[in-house]
Amino acid sequence: MDKIPITSEGFERLKKELDNLKNVLIPQNTKDIEIARGHGDLSENAEYTAAKERQSYLHGKLQELENNLARSEVIPLENQPSDRVVFGTTVVIEDTSTGKETTYQLVGPLESDIDNNRISVTSPIGKALIGKYVGDLVKASTPGGIREFEIVDIRLGKKK
Repeated sequence: MDKIPITSEGFERLKKELDNLKNVLIPQNTKDIEIARGHGDLSENAEYTAAKERQSYLHGKLQELENNLARSEVIPLENQPSDRVVFGTTVVIEDTSTGKETTYQLVGPLESDIDNNRISVTSPIGKALIGKYVGDLVKASTPGGIREFEIVDIRLGKKK
């Protein structure tokens, strides 16, 4: 079983999500099932059917979170090299064809969130950036084709 890199913040977020699932959502769903069961004929009880479907979803999510936490390996971000791109660093890249600059933090696949400019080290761009230095040209094979970037800046930790 391969370990999944994750920041300590990402690991804590997963633990909180698991805690909420176990201590709030699943107990509430159990109550919802009991209430719906009290409404009579289960074969024609839409509330009961919906609550049971939700129960199935919640237990699947529980297994997924427990598995992800078990496979996670927290990578400390302190003492990381600041001169090259590594897990957890924030990198500013410039698209050589458009001149547009973008800032990304490289995180594990469980934490990637493109809306917040957090990309996975296992993504095409993330893989291409790892180990590179400021000024390096990087080519990444993306679903939209080959893209070329220049590394403008590298910082430790979150993007500013």
